[in-house]
Amino acid sequence: MTPAEHQAAAADLLGAEESGSQIGLLSVRYPDISMDDAYAIQSALYQAKLAAGRGVIGWKIGLTSKAMQQALGIDIPDSGILFDDMLFENGALVPKGRFIQPRIEAEIAFVMKAPLGGTEVTREDVINATDYVAPSIEILDTRILRADPDTGQPRKVFDTISDNAANAGIVLGKERYALEDIDLRWTGAMVFRDGEVEETGLGAGVLNDPVKSVVWLARRMGQYGQRIEAGQVILSGSFIRPVECPPGSKIIADFGSFGSAAVDFS
Repeated sequence: MTPAEHQAAAADLLGAEESGSQIGLLSVRYPDISMDDAYAIQSALYQAKLAAGRGVIGWKIGLTSKAMQQALGIDIPDSGILFDDMLFENGALVPKGRFIQPRIEAEIAFVMKAPLGGTEVTREDVINATDYVAPSIEILDTRILRADPDTGQPRKVFDTISDNAANAGIVLGKERYALEDIDLRWTGAMVFRDGEVEETGLGAGVLNDPVKSVVWLARRMGQYGQRIEAGQVILSGSFIRPVECPPGSKIIADFGSFGSAAVDFS
C-alpha cells in the first residue's frame, strides 16, 4: 500500500465512526495489505485524532489468548491506542448510538508511574514502572464489517489493527493493587450480562501472565522509537471471549476479591 492509501483508509474509518455506518473489509479492498500497512493506517488514524484535539491516555493489547490468535491465523498480539474520549466512569450508561456493534471484555489494567520503553524491557522493569493494577472492562467496536457480504470472508488481523485494534472504550474499577503484591495469573472474573454469567476466565489466559503482555507492548513500541508514558493506562488483554452488548445490556465484571467494573448500554 502507498502512504496515500493509508491516509484514505484512515479517513474512511473516521467517517464510519462518525456516521455509525461500517465500511467494507480493508483486506478485500487491498488484498496485499501487510502488518506494516495495518499499523500505518492506525498511525494515520492516530494523527487525525490528535489533530482533532484528542489526547492519548494509554494503550490496549489484544489477541493475547491462543484461541483468538488461532482464529486469525497469527501468533503474536496486536495493540491499539486509548484516547481521552474513550474513558467511562465505573457504572456509566453508554448513550444510545455511541457505538455501532459494542462488545466488552474483562481485563486487568496497569496504570504506570514511570515511563517504560525499549526493546530490552524486562518483567522487573514493568513491575517497577507500574503504579497499580485494577479491574477493568474494555469496550470494543468495529468500524469495519465483520465479514465481506459478497464472499463471506471474515475480517483478518489487518482489518482489526487498522481499526485501532477494535478499541472503543475503557471502564476502570475503583480498586487499586500494588503489582508486586498479587499474582495476576490467578486473578479472574465472572462476566454478567443482565444478571446471567456469560463468560469466566483467569489472568493466565493472557500470554500465561498479564505482565508478559505489557513487556511485549513496551518492546514493540521500542522498535518504533515509542514508549509508554507515566500516568498512562495499559489494558493488558482479555481472558474471555468478547460479549455482545445489544441495547439495554447491563454488564458487570466481578473479579472477586480483586474488585469489579460495570457499564450499561442504553
